[in-house]
Order: sequence, then structure tokens, then C-alpha cells
Amino acid sequence: MNVLEYAKGVERLVDPMEVGKTHYLQTKLSKLPVCLQRKIVTSATKKADKMPFVVEPYCFFLFYEIPDPDKVQKFMPDGFVPAKSAVFEGGAEKYYGIVSMFRIHTSVFWGARVEYYLVAEDTRTGLLSWVMMDYISDTISYDEKHGLKSPDAKRSVMTTTCEGDFVCEMVNEDGKKKAKCQASLLKAKMKPLDQRLWIEGNTSIAYGKMAGEPDGDLFSLTFYPEEMKQALEVSLADVVMAEVATNRAGKFGAVLERAACFPFAQHMLSDSPGQMTHYGDEKALRKAVEAVDFGKIKTLNKQK
Repeated sequence: MNVLEYAKGVERLVDPMEVGKTHYLQTKLSKLPVCLQRKIVTSATKKADKMPFVVEPYCFFLFYEIPDPDKVQKFMPDGFVPAKSAVFEGGAEKYYGIVSMFRIHTSVFWGARVEYYLVAEDTRTGLLSWVMMDYISDTISYDEKHGLKSPDAKRSVMTTTCEGDFVCEMVNEDGKKKAKCQASLLKAKMKPLDQRLWIEGNTSIAYGKMAGEPDGDLFSLTFYPEEMKQALEVSLADVVMAEVATNRAGKFGAVLERAACFPFAQHMLSDSPGQMTHYGDEKALRKAVEAVDFGKIKTLNKQK
């Protein structure tokens, strides 16, 4: 199986009609106590441990350099410490906070999300990791702390224009969490990415102490490494506006230092909630991708 066949396989696992049913069901299940929601989700994921996860074109990233990493240690789950990384191949390694802005479709939800991360190292595995501190979305979501969440940023904007601009405007209901960004992609150039951050990091993702419970609940994405080999480097001079705030972790006095954009879709399989896949290196990740049998994968809304 090659990259193209894998992409088609992931896309075929997403049924828009079934996604719509899941969105409706969430309005009912969200009224249940969170403990019952967890039991329902755990029961379902035992039969469907993978979720098709398609990040649509023009996923945009802002990288904020953190001047004092000691200040973010208290937000790390047990076993994680702040770690330096580079964004692009050959770049200087720094302590980063990351804001990712993207549209996504999966087998259970469809919409836009903004996620806030800190870059860390899992001291138990030595893997560079993305620690999710907070997120906002215009669609449904799930985490251990909140259960099945309704959209908290309705009437959001996440798009591109014919003039080459990426535009994001997402603000939650009380106005305390927001992400607003406008950037021109016309002069952006494709550039090789730092492989440890993008490949290793996306196979070791954890919830920080602000985003979910239990702390450090790990999950992985399964994808062809080529998905993370290159991206557009966007000059900060072309970032017309970048305004980010969260009522949980904040930016820790960080300063915007890099911007990147993927002008193509990324096709992945995500561990379902409560499940964890471990890949120690790129070789193991590639081996797992090439062994995927899409005919045997059952999604959360289609278990037979």
C-alpha cells in the first residue's frame, strides 16, 4: 500500500451521513453524567480502537517561543518535561508553545478546531511529545475531563481566499478563549520539517493538566511519514494578524517566532479515546501503516 491508497482508505471510512447521526446523538448523551459518558465511550472504543482522522488542506500553525520553560512545568502531566525542538529542518531548537488551526473530518465529528500545545519529552520513552493544554471547536468533541462536549465556538471562520489568505476567527462563548489569524500564503515556500517534532511528536500526544483527565492520557496518530516531511514556511511579515488567548494555560509570555502551513490534506488513523498505540521510531510507524487492513477497521459509529 502506498500513500495514495492509504489516503483513499482513510477517506472511505468517513461516512457523512453517519457523522451527522453522531452529532445528533451527542446532544442527547451530553445530558448524562460525565461518568456515564465515559463508560459508553470506553465500551465503544473496545470494539473500534482507531478513528479515521483527515486534516483538511491549509492547516496552519503558529509557534511561540517560551522564554522561561520552568513556568510551564506545572502544567505538564507526570513523566513529561519541557523540551527544545526545531520547526523546520536545520532550524534552531527552542522551547515552543504551538497553536494549530485546522478543519477536520472524522467518522464521528466534522468541523474546525484550534488546539494549544506545549512541546515536551516523555521521560519514560524519550519521545518528543505534543502536550495538549486546551482547545476550542465549532463542532462536538470528547475528552476525559469534560466528556462529550458541545461546540464552544459557534459561527467560527476557518478558510482560505482566492487572494491567497488563510483566515481563522474562533472565539468561545465567554470570549476568554480565542484564536484570530490572517496570513498571506502567496510568498510561502515549501521547506523540509524537523522530523523529530513532526513525526515522533505526532505519535506521542498527551493531555496536559488543563485539557483532560487523567493527566498524561496518551494517544497516537498512525500515518505515512511523508505526510510530515514538508510544509510551507510562512514569513512572519506575511502574518497580518495573530491573536491567541486561552483562559487555561495562556502563552506564558511567549513570543511568536515561526509560522507553517500544510497546503494538502493529511490522512491518519487516530487512537480512539482510551486507546494507545506506541511507535518507538519512524521505522515502526511505517511498518504499522503498511500493515493496515482497512477491511477490518470498525469505526465508532459502524460496528458490526
